[in-house]
Amino acid sequence: MADRRAWLHRLGALLAGLAAGLAHPPFGLLPGLLGYALLLALLQTDGERPLRSALLRGWLAGVGYFSVGVWWVVEPFMVDAANQGWMAPFALVLMAGGLALFWGAASLVYRALAPVGDWRVLVFAGALAGFEWLRGHIFTGFPWNLPGETWAAGSAPSQAASVLGAYGLTWLTVGIAAAPAVLAGREGHRARGIAIGLAALTLAGLYGFGLARLQQAPAVATGPLVRIVQADIDQKTKWRAENLPAIFQTYADLSRQPAARRPEIVIWPEGALPAVIDRLIEPGSPYAPLLRDVVGRDQVLLMGANRMRTDEAGQAIYHNALVAFRRDADGLRVAGIYDKHRLVPFGEFLPFGSLATKLGIRSLVHMPSDFTPGPEPRPIQMAGAPAFQPLICYEALFPGFTRQAARRAGVRPAFILNISNDAWFGVTSGPLQHLNIASYRAIEEGLPILRATPTGVSAVIDAMGRIVPGARLNAGELGVIDQPLPAALRPTLYHQHGDRIFLFLMAVSLIATVAGRTRRR
Repeated sequence: MADRRAWLHRLGALLAGLAAGLAHPPFGLLPGLLGYALLLALLQTDGERPLRSALLRGWLAGVGYFSVGVWWVVEPFMVDAANQGWMAPFALVLMAGGLALFWGAASLVYRALAPVGDWRVLVFAGALAGFEWLRGHIFTGFPWNLPGETWAAGSAPSQAASVLGAYGLTWLTVGIAAAPAVLAGREGHRARGIAIGLAALTLAGLYGFGLARLQQAPAVATGPLVRIVQADIDQKTKWRAENLPAIFQTYADLSRQPAARRPEIVIWPEGALPAVIDRLIEPGSPYAPLLRDVVGRDQVLLMGANRMRTDEAGQAIYHNALVAFRRDADGLRVAGIYDKHRLVPFGEFLPFGSLATKLGIRSLVHMPSDFTPGPEPRPIQMAGAPAFQPLICYEALFPGFTRQAARRAGVRPAFILNISNDAWFGVTSGPLQHLNIASYRAIEEGLPILRATPTGVSAVIDAMGRIVPGARLNAGELGVIDQPLPAALRPTLYHQHGDRIFLFLMAVSLIATVAGRTRRR
């Protein structure tokens, strides 16, 4: 009977994680948030080895959660299935199982603190939020689908990210969702009532604050007219050398598409062309005059591109970059360059590269060697466009990225430019999840986002994380978005204080831990 009960608890933990994962967009099954309450209740059950049981149950919950969240990871390996397809199932198992270790560790720490009574919800929220913060920072960080990003970006609850950031909202979300676990605990009726009542009031406050913020009349978009180009180039055919002329022509035709008003800024997505940009624009290249003709007088082209430089030893160094072109009286010139600072492990570079190469593992980048990270990011300031902060693909996952870059340069950008190659994800939930995550950066900073991808989802996102009506191209659509740049809001509390409020919430969990243990003694 004891063994059967243990297996039921393990199955319950797995289902708890699955439920919490399905609460995220694009699924949006918000009742799944009760998975946190189920996990907390399971962590409180007794057993012969409570710490080991807590570790296993937390890990199983994490496996369920991340299996839902990152199942798209198999898709990039199927682009070159003949050479890399064999790695797809291992990638999913290792990624979901590896990320789940953070949940296992959080559950172990929670159980080790042995909280009992009406304080334990706060302790659980602190343990899980703390390890989610670690997930976003160690080993290059991978803060994909933080629990605080469960709410659809632009919705009322998501607006709290303007104060708390995604990590602070994670603490709050887990605390609210886990509160019903007290109904299955040993607390008295009064303690249960207080815990559930506080959770309900906090949830009501979350919606109330968000609705009040969303009621603000949006500022009139007086910025330059922007054109986002989505060429719908499939990743499986993109890197065939013979396709370069047709791909270039597609982007050129869309960029020059007639409109009532000529756009001042044209945006191409990450890695738009299957070639190194330096070779395309060098003297004598047949593409140099063609690219010059794409850009009109005093117009700006912001292009995601692979670029190459040589180091002092003459070795080729490759960067995943954003290159800003501007055409003036003297012709087309490079007005700014941003080299991606945070690279995707195994996608753009190989950790432990020499060992991985011996094992036959190759990064997914279509270059002779891995990409090299660029310097610490700063906003780009150039003639013809307001100051902006590029976020290339993976970088849009990181709360505080734009804030830190702005403080480093002493300049607050007018918008965030998120170029991404979501074609890697294929027709999966990945592009929609990435869109939701990236939109949280707009809420945190109070800045609009211009998002360009080759196959969708491209969009113009306002400073509250909402997609501007009519300014969206879904997966598989070919076309352009012409939209005036939405206005920025005043600096948010999160922009001003960063994760200090999150640290305050973690201090509340620490106080709850001490208070709970004192009461137990």
